[in-house]
Amino acid sequence: MADRIPLSKAPERWIRKKYLPHIWCPGCGLGTVLRQLVEQFEKLGWNNDEVVVVTGIGCTGRASGYVNAQTIHTIHGRALPTATGIKMARPDMHVVSLLGDGDGVGIGGNHFIHAAKRNIGITAIVVNNRIYGMTGGQASPTTPTGTKSSTTPYGNLEPSMDISKLAFGAGATFVARAHTANPVYLGQVIRRALEHDGFAVVEVLSQCPTYFGRYTGMPDPVEMVKWFQENTFMAKSPYDEQEDKIPVGVFRDDKNFRELSKAYRALWEE
Repeated sequence: MADRIPLSKAPERWIRKKYLPHIWCPGCGLGTVLRQLVEQFEKLGWNNDEVVVVTGIGCTGRASGYVNAQTIHTIHGRALPTATGIKMARPDMHVVSLLGDGDGVGIGGNHFIHAAKRNIGITAIVVNNRIYGMTGGQASPTTPTGTKSSTTPYGNLEPSMDISKLAFGAGATFVARAHTANPVYLGQVIRRALEHDGFAVVEVLSQCPTYFGRYTGMPDPVEMVKWFQENTFMAKSPYDEQEDKIPVGVFRDDKNFRELSKAYRALWEE
């Protein structure tokens, strides 16, 4: 009989069970993202009191309530400036910001650009479900052109924003894209981002069957996950093209730039 794989201790150590069951819809990809995040905390051997998780408003924003660490639930779009203040005051802390596509690059877009430009040591995990899920299914900055939503009943007329290209162009020193259809690879990418000494962005393509799925004719979360498998390809750059598919992979991992909080601390100590 083959040896059994030992059960992970991550959920026991890193999830606040008193707040379960969570409020996310059945089939939502956020559970997969949260599980892979806490798995990496455990594998890295970090302690609960040395990790700070900062979130804004939206479905993704609820994650800070479930993580057994130092957590802050901020206002809409302001997770990154809050995380920046924490990292500047306590550069020894592991600071992670969980963002949604609307929260992170909509109302919080300018903060996102400047965090990337500064190379502040924050891991920004941007969960991109391509719609505003918590507030009623409105079109978000990443809603594809032509897609119906509660605010675009005849199809979205605007071009969609590419989060990874935005991070790449703004100067983030680690940029990657993964999806919930491959949790193992997602976990590997998140770990690399957590270990990166600088501003690290992981865009996670995630399913929202309740709103995006229903508006696009894919209310089954399994069908949405299969869509990610069939419509993505491994690439080295967010600008790589392959028919109409979406590139995924680690697009940048640049260790040649100094992290901001350490640069400030060195200046203060002179």
